[in-house]
Amino acid sequence: MLAMIRHRGPDAFGIYRDGQIGLGNARLSIIDLTGGLQPIHNEDNSVWIVFNGEIFNYIELRADLEKNGHHFYTRSDTEVIVHLYEQYGTACLEHLNGQFAFAIWDRGRRSLFLARDRLGIRPLFYTLAHGVVLFASEIKALLAYPQIQAEIDPFVLSQVLTLWTPLPGRTIFCDIHALPPGHFMFARKGEITIREYWELKFPAAGEGTEGSEETYRRELRELLVDATRLRLRADVPVGAYLSGGLDSSATAALVRHYTGSELCTFSIAFADRAFDERQYQEQASAFLRTDHRRLECHNRDIADVFPDVVWHTEVPILRTSPAPMYLLSHLVQESGIKVVVTGEGADEILGGYNIYKEDKVRRFWAREPDSPWRPLLLQRLYPYVQGLDVGPGDYLKAFFGYGLTEVDRLTYSHLLRWRNGLRLRRYLSPEVRTALGDYDPVVEFESGLDGDFRHWSPLSRAQYIEMTLFMSEYLLSSQGDRMTAAHSVEGRYPFLDHRVVEFAACLPPKYKLLGLQEKYLLKRAVVDLLPASITRRPKQPYRAPIAGSFLGEGKPEYVAELLSPSEIEEAGYFDPAAVSMIWRKHRRGLPLSEGDEMALVGVLSTQLLHRLFIQEFTPRPVEALGQVVEFVGGE
Repeated sequence: MLAMIRHRGPDAFGIYRDGQIGLGNARLSIIDLTGGLQPIHNEDNSVWIVFNGEIFNYIELRADLEKNGHHFYTRSDTEVIVHLYEQYGTACLEHLNGQFAFAIWDRGRRSLFLARDRLGIRPLFYTLAHGVVLFASEIKALLAYPQIQAEIDPFVLSQVLTLWTPLPGRTIFCDIHALPPGHFMFARKGEITIREYWELKFPAAGEGTEGSEETYRRELRELLVDATRLRLRADVPVGAYLSGGLDSSATAALVRHYTGSELCTFSIAFADRAFDERQYQEQASAFLRTDHRRLECHNRDIADVFPDVVWHTEVPILRTSPAPMYLLSHLVQESGIKVVVTGEGADEILGGYNIYKEDKVRRFWAREPDSPWRPLLLQRLYPYVQGLDVGPGDYLKAFFGYGLTEVDRLTYSHLLRWRNGLRLRRYLSPEVRTALGDYDPVVEFESGLDGDFRHWSPLSRAQYIEMTLFMSEYLLSSQGDRMTAAHSVEGRYPFLDHRVVEFAACLPPKYKLLGLQEKYLLKRAVVDLLPASITRRPKQPYRAPIAGSFLGEGKPEYVAELLSPSEIEEAGYFDPAAVSMIWRKHRRGLPLSEGDEMALVGVLSTQLLHRLFIQEFTPRPVEALGQVVEFVGGE
């Protein structure tokens, strides 16, 4: 199992075993490089931990614990969790500021305590096999257990095609589960309990504190400064991603202005100019005086690494965006950097996405559904979607008019995105469609929303959906942790400090989305740290080429092979005739629509999953680890 995740931590390997449990850790050494070998224990060896992630306030926690009589044998943040658990039990989670997944074995109580950070930055999976609880940072480690076999769950496949991700707690594989963000599991005497210890909450519409813009601006700045300062704690150099957008530029600026640290920054440029932002990256780097390194990504690069990307995501994806991030983390690794600070989370918590603006415009349009002018506001949001610039015609109204007047529906903000996903079901095989029946992932998600949700503002509801599904289940996983960990790099996210998230949740909506100006308060908070060309530039979503990567000249052989009718039929998930329509459209020289491209990536990534995890999965030999330090406890 450790051999399957050695990429996450290639620096050292440790195992603890006794008569009831085995704990293993693949370590990426960042804090206490020589003394922090895991598993780590308490003073009398009765409590053991394996841990992936960072506890950023570990220095302050350690000081308090020492005052309470706890004795430490390392300088690591890992050991702090052990003593915090001794002091507070499962309530230790309330004290942690960090990104983490950990397992604590309490020998005295014969109990296992698993926990995951509030927002799901670090992954944690589990399953049961003949009464045995198995857990790991990645699913491939679970599949190394002899009695676990991968099988794709058609209901979760439907969730991915519709919502872009599995619903929280689910994975694409049958009977393999994800511990949801903000939850812990307690296993003892044959019983398993899963509980939520933190949840994202917003005030009811019109309620909450009402302060001045200056007060909010100052408080946001102070929180971001402290969140960034904490995330620079490391015994190795820390770099930063610099996309050229506001969020990554702001985090890089905070590092430079408030720490005095020299900073190495990294960015992706695209040979396809439709996706390229290098001019803004260069402006930000020059202004901040960073040691900047850039990777230029070509269409063929995306296709070449896509099988590796899917191996690490362990779930079908509908976009190629993780592929350049995979390549970028390799550049970071080659540069000798283990930790990068990034701007993820700002769009979600501070109102940066077009989907928030779209929701606002559609609600405005719904007040006068027959207005020929109100829908024109939508043309500004998606300049990269073909056909939306042709004026107030039928196409624009048909594209955005779906469910227009259903403004009381709880998930109104995301209905358009999810309708496009539901259309992908036509690519499923007749057998899978029969198995699904009338199953609707949107209905299942809506059924899990609590009573407070309907009282929030429309923006707050849209933010909750975006953070719960897209951010935690896709952005921080497939595009985040999995792509950095693939090359033994750790990402850190100041905007996702839970104090920043909770502060942003309570902000009046007008300070996040002022009219159609996104991230209004953030721009005010960092205006003096960045050039106007960055703070005033229009939002450009991060995207990567699709059709040009997989269907152009010189495409890798695996693409045509996995999308061939025989391979599609053998795997059994999709309808060969439906998939072949994409090929025919391309061969006729017709441009692929957004839906076509989503289907192409979704089908191809699912086919790759089938090959990598079902047809050809082979555990790695133990020899791949080299030396392993083993601790053996009493029975």
